[in-house]
Amino acid sequence: MTQETESKPLPSWLSLSDAGVTVTMKGSVNIGGVVTDRVTMRAPTVRDDLAAVAAGKGDSSVYELNLLCSLLEATEPELKAFSMRNYKRLLAGYFRMEEEDEL
Repeated sequence: MTQETESKPLPSWLSLSDAGVTVTMKGSVNIGGVVTDRVTMRAPTVRDDLAAVAAGKGDSSVYELNLLCSLLEATEPELKAFSMRNYKRLLAGYFRMEEEDEL
């Protein structure tokens, strides 16, 4: 683990596994017509990253939205409807999942 993750344990709303991360939302969200308070984001592949880079065309916000949509199997309008608090939880989950714990 890095120094930062050793001193900062996972928040109670985040569950990490080799396959991905589960994030408990503050309130409920709608993905694919399913209203839930937990979302699971799978681990990204190189293909996911390349597709998001291509879609983003240099715009980091578009890249980020496309990548998260792919990992959540959500649409852009669904993701844009998330509160900022829940969106930041997704980002925290993504970055924690992407982090290599033995460097």
